[in-house]
Amino acid sequence: MSYFEVVEQYNGFDFAGFFNGVTEAAIERSLAKNNPGAMDFLTLLSPRAAGHLEAMARKAHQLTVQYFGRTIQMFIPLYISNHCNNGCAYCGFNHKNPILRRKLSLEEIEAEAKAIARTGMQHVLFLTGEAHHITPMTYLVDAARLLKRHFASVAIEVYPLAVEEYRQLHEAGVDGMTMFQETYDQAVYKRVHLAGKKMDYHWRLNAPERAAQGGMRVVNLGALLGLAEPRSEIFFTGLHARYLENKFLDTEVAISLPRFNEAEGDFQPDYLVDDRTFVQFMTALRIFLPRAGITISTRENAAFRDRILPLGATRFSAGSSTGVGGYTEIKVEQTPQFEITDNRSVDEVAQAIVAHGYQPIYKDWDRIE
Repeated sequence: MSYFEVVEQYNGFDFAGFFNGVTEAAIERSLAKNNPGAMDFLTLLSPRAAGHLEAMARKAHQLTVQYFGRTIQMFIPLYISNHCNNGCAYCGFNHKNPILRRKLSLEEIEAEAKAIARTGMQHVLFLTGEAHHITPMTYLVDAARLLKRHFASVAIEVYPLAVEEYRQLHEAGVDGMTMFQETYDQAVYKRVHLAGKKMDYHWRLNAPERAAQGGMRVVNLGALLGLAEPRSEIFFTGLHARYLENKFLDTEVAISLPRFNEAEGDFQPDYLVDDRTFVQFMTALRIFLPRAGITISTRENAAFRDRILPLGATRFSAGSSTGVGGYTEIKVEQTPQFEITDNRSVDEVAQAIVAHGYQPIYKDWDRIE
C-alpha cells in the first residue's frame, strides 16, 4: 500500500458539506479524545472550530510540552544550486525565469559551512533546484560528506530520489530529508507544474516513504498553502504524516507549514491563509499528531513566529538565506527562491526563544559511527 491509496479514499469527498455539518458538540468531542481519528482531525480544521481556538491552543501547548519539553530545535538552510528544469508557476527557480544561475563548488560549500558554523548552528539543511544533470548524485554525496565534517546533523531538500540513492546519502552522513508535495490536489498539481520531472505527482508523493526505506532518521513534509483549498491540504498533509508514522516506527516525521510568499514572477495564489487560520491548522496538527515535529520557517515574520512559539512548534529556521551562497562575506546579487520575512540573526532568534521561556537547541543529534 502507498499513501496514494489513502488519498484515493477521499476522491470526491464533499469537504464543504462536511464542514457545514460540523456542530459545537462534535468539536468538543474531538477535542476531548486522547487519540483523535481522521474525522476528528477534519472537524478541528473546520471553520466552526475556529471558535474553539483557545481550547485547541491549550491542548496543543500541553501536548507539545509533554512530548518535546520547552525546547525549539534550530536549523539553517544552505542553498548550493538554483539550477532547475522544472516549470513551477509559483517558484523563483522556475526554469523560464531569467535569473542568475549558480552552483557552488565544493570549496564554496566549505566556505559557506564555516560561516554558518561560526553562528553556533549544528543542524544544516542543504537545498538545490531540480536539475539532475547539473547536481548529480556524485555532487550531492560529496556535498553531504563535506558538510558532515562541520555539522552534527545534515539534511537535504533536493529532487526526489530512489531508495538506493537516499541510502547512499544516508551513508554519506545525511540523516533527514524535506519533501513538499506542494499540493495534494491532482488537478491543481497538474496546473502549476508545467515542465520537468516534478510533473510526476506520484514520484514526488512517494519520496518521503522511499527516504524512510533508505534509512533517513527524519522525513519532513508539507503543502504550500495558497495553491489549493487549504483545509483539505492540511488534512491530507496530516494523514500523510500519520501514514508514515504508522509504517516506519523508527522514523521521526515532521511537518512544515509554508505559506505562499512572493517570488520571481507574477504568480498569484488562489487562496490566502490568515494568521488565525494558520494557528488553527498548527494546533489541529499537534492534537492529531502529538509526536510529530512542526517546523516554522522564516517565511513567517518575527513577531508572528514569537507569538506562536508555545502552540506546537518544535523547529525554527534562523539566520536564513534563500539564495545560493548567502552566508559568506562576499555577497552576489541574485534572485532567492522565495522572500523571507524574519531577517533576524541566529543569536536574535535564540534570544527571542529564551525570552519566551524556551530553550534553543543547536544540537540534539549525533550519529555514532
